Amino acid sequence: MHFDDNAIDWLSDLLAAVAVQEIMPRFRQLDSADIKQKTSALDLVTEADTNAERVITARLRERYPDAFVLGEEACELDASLLGKLKDAPLAFVIDPVDGTYNFATGVPLFGVMLAVVVNGETVAGIIHDPVGKDWIIGMKGAGSHIRSATDVRSKVSVAQPTAVGEMLGAISWQFLNDPLRSTLARNHAKCKASFGFRCAAHEYRLIASGHAHFALFNKLMPWDHLAGVLIHQEAGGYAARFDGSAYLPAHLDGGLLVAPDKANWRDLRSTLWSE
Repeated sequence: MHFDDNAIDWLSDLLAAVAVQEIMPRFRQLDSADIKQKTSALDLVTEADTNAERVITARLRERYPDAFVLGEEACELDASLLGKLKDAPLAFVIDPVDGTYNFATGVPLFGVMLAVVVNGETVAGIIHDPVGKDWIIGMKGAGSHIRSATDVRSKVSVAQPTAVGEMLGAISWQFLNDPLRSTLARNHAKCKASFGFRCAAHEYRLIASGHAHFALFNKLMPWDHLAGVLIHQEAGGYAARFDGSAYLPAHLDGGLLVAPDKANWRDLRSTLWSE
């Protein structure tokens, strides 16, 4: 199935409308009963997550009745849904509120993420910023751009390749375990600087638009990475799992390192993993 600009605009507008309806009215308005812990104190779900996913899913099924819709919160209830992604002719993968910890604690760094997957390949990615009211969008073979709140479209490109010592990057520490965690903790100081937003949506936006050089993630859930990796690749970047293999929608482990190009990826892999 081909997704043209009109289809992508419809999807983008859907995310924005649901953010206005279900997400932003709850921002900084939640009480403790509206926030639940999943796997840890940093892994939360709120009414905004569940309601936004419910509405997005319903609208997608109305417009694309034969599509498979995979949402983060639905998978919390039925983990078997993850296994259906690789065989779906058309799938939409949703993270209704990426950066839920930030959202729940009043930090304005969160996003709504959607990936379009056709026969096991990501063909489009959309990340909406409900606070800034804009989007970063990538389409397979068509590049990536930012769509502003006033509908201005601006192409984006990843940062120019550079020496590891000049790189700024995001490292997602909370899902790393030893011995790799200790190795990376020792070596990341060889980069210019590192940061962590607790929000893949904004980390991908930063690196895809050339304002940072790399990102490293250990936990691979499709709603966290499919949209961002496609956007980053269409902006000229390179992504691979820690062993150098390609990252695919069906992958749930193996880590992920994204960089300006393949040569920089190799440099980062060598430096960050060095003994």
